[in-house]
Amino acid sequence: MRRIITICLLVAMVTVAFPMPEAKAIDPVTLAILAPIAIKAAEKTAPYIYRGVYNAGKCLLQMGKDVFQIFYLPYGLGYMCFGSMKHGLVYVIKGGIAPAKLIVHTLLLPVMLFGVNINI
Repeated sequence: MRRIITICLLVAMVTVAFPMPEAKAIDPVTLAILAPIAIKAAEKTAPYIYRGVYNAGKCLLQMGKDVFQIFYLPYGLGYMCFGSMKHGLVYVIKGGIAPAKLIVHTLLLPVMLFGVNINI
């Protein structure tokens, strides 16, 4: 165990002592040659990127809805104490399920970025 910690500390010290060099400017001729190719590649991938961003936005909205549904739990407890037991229990169940839904939607976010539309 001591050897692993020593190796990790040594690697960390070497990494800090010798940082990566900064990127240098590219030759203008090379840039002029590669720019049209990059534009064509961006045009071909644009629909897929737009679809992935759209699906990720939908997933983020679902995650926000799940965050607000967590507040159903204390609301339901108060409703059970001072109002109707039946409606309060429904809110408590919704608030109890919301963290699990938030975890599922958080884990699905990278999948949604690839454009896979999963409705859960």
